[in-house]
Amino acid sequence: MNFIPYNRQHIDNQDVKIISKAVKQNLITTGNYVKKFENQIKKLLQSKFAISCSSGSAGLHLAMKAINVQNDDKIIMPAINFVAAYSVCRMLGAKIFLADVDPLTGQMTPKTLRECIQKNKLKKIKAIVTMYLGGYPENIVEFYNIKKKYKCFLIEDACHAFGAKYKFKNKKLYVGSCKHSDLAVFSFHPVKTITSGEGGVVTANNKILANRVLLLRSHGIERKNNKHWEYNIKEFGFNYRLSDINCALGLSQLGKIKKFINYRYKIYKNYKSFLLKNKQIILPTYNQNNESSFHLFLISLKKNKGLVKEKLFKFLKRNKILAQYHYIPIYRLSVFEKKKFNYAKFPNTEYYFRNNLSLPLFYNLSLKKQIYILKKINLFLNILN
Repeated sequence: MNFIPYNRQHIDNQDVKIISKAVKQNLITTGNYVKKFENQIKKLLQSKFAISCSSGSAGLHLAMKAINVQNDDKIIMPAINFVAAYSVCRMLGAKIFLADVDPLTGQMTPKTLRECIQKNKLKKIKAIVTMYLGGYPENIVEFYNIKKKYKCFLIEDACHAFGAKYKFKNKKLYVGSCKHSDLAVFSFHPVKTITSGEGGVVTANNKILANRVLLLRSHGIERKNNKHWEYNIKEFGFNYRLSDINCALGLSQLGKIKKFINYRYKIYKNYKSFLLKNKQIILPTYNQNNESSFHLFLISLKKNKGLVKEKLFKFLKRNKILAQYHYIPIYRLSVFEKKKFNYAKFPNTEYYFRNNLSLPLFYNLSLKKQIYILKKINLFLNILN
């Protein structure tokens, strides 16, 4: 048996055909497939603007530049996240404050956000960055209310949550509709809900912010009167464009998003019904009024079993199952300026890190392999006893 990865893409003949068609177009970058892909994302998410870019990380960079993050600007983000948002803000010179997370979901909460603000005596905040770990959108409206109180920007690092929805006033809104944020950023990396190979998108409802993202995406070039030979640059930008080849694949995948999420949900239910019976496993609880993209399935081992987690990882790998960490706390990485950093300041983050792991979850993960994974976990925990 081949290794079972924690996640992977699904590419079918329809995807291959549209890529082949895109390659034969006169323009394979800045062409019609880019426009089509962006328009379909806007239509799905009900946002006013959608700007494709070369990756989710590029999208975060564009978002931070769009709100003009500068030296010593104060940014708050969760201690558990992929390093991209932290890295971008540090390179722009921002002063970053990490908020503790829920010990089971790994997500920042309104409570831990407020505690971060109070402990650090923050009065002027440039931006709050939220992150929906695993694709589960939590506390969106509450974060928005805090953003309004401090009159700062709210950026959604929604790289895990394309296709997720949250409830507001008896309506289901897509994450990325930006009804309760200034900008939202998604990733279309191969392990995400849909893929464009590599790629991402930034969504917004604010025209000024959207135009800045659009401008910065392509070197800061401004053209007037449709004269391709005349241009000006008022601000340096980047080459963060996404090609028509990538957008064609993304467009094809977008048409299958409901099918992908429904299949992931079936796996989620199978895992959940089995693991709830095991007293050594604890599962995070989420707001049932919201709908996840089911990017990850997170489990925690009870009773601070940090060393047991390592043993479980190795046991699963020996049995050709690749679990994963999501994620190592940012303050534990070498790039973080530690200076005798006190891990005890983040008790929930430390608990999460010691005990949490992600199980394989992707389209086409067969029921046979799901049962195999769960039986191996059960066997390990029985041996442990």
